[in-house]
Amino acid sequence: MPDFPIPKNLRDSAVLVPIFRDTQGELQVVMVRRAAFGVHGGQLAFPGGKHEPTDTNLQATALREAFEEVHLPPTDVEVLAALPTVDVPSGFRIAPFLGRIRRPAAWQWQTSEIDEVLEIPLRYLADAANHTEETWQLAGWPSPYRVPFYRVGSNYPLWGASYRIIQPLISRLLAGEWEV
Repeated sequence: MPDFPIPKNLRDSAVLVPIFRDTQGELQVVMVRRAAFGVHGGQLAFPGGKHEPTDTNLQATALREAFEEVHLPPTDVEVLAALPTVDVPSGFRIAPFLGRIRRPAAWQWQTSEIDEVLEIPLRYLADAANHTEETWQLAGWPSPYRVPFYRVGSNYPLWGASYRIIQPLISRLLAGEWEV
């Protein structure tokens, strides 16, 4: 990812990286596809958002946002680790939290913000055939850049901050670093 200038005054935000084992025992990560508006419109992301003054800390932000966006009750989440923060050019410092979840019987989501909830097998992301890099020129970029990403679902690119959060976790999770 190119080295875009990061604003000096970043807004704190937090995301939950929800993981669970499916009925076959395979590790799955839960992501959302954002509704097609706003600075991150249409992108794959983890449930999360801006820190609010009523949140006791950034972990509370991640849990509150996961409940608001995908109706995942905090009682169904066991936070396993606070992950390294990610600073993004859109002006946010993202604090990710890895959480083992009790998967709901059916996902529900806030349709004004989320278009879809995806369950992505970690083994799929670990498969080199699903990882690629292309030259992209997006609005606001001064020139084209090589962007690494995973192809997910109906050919959605998992890139940017979400890529930077999940990419170093895949082999660690598959190796059993955390009990899931």
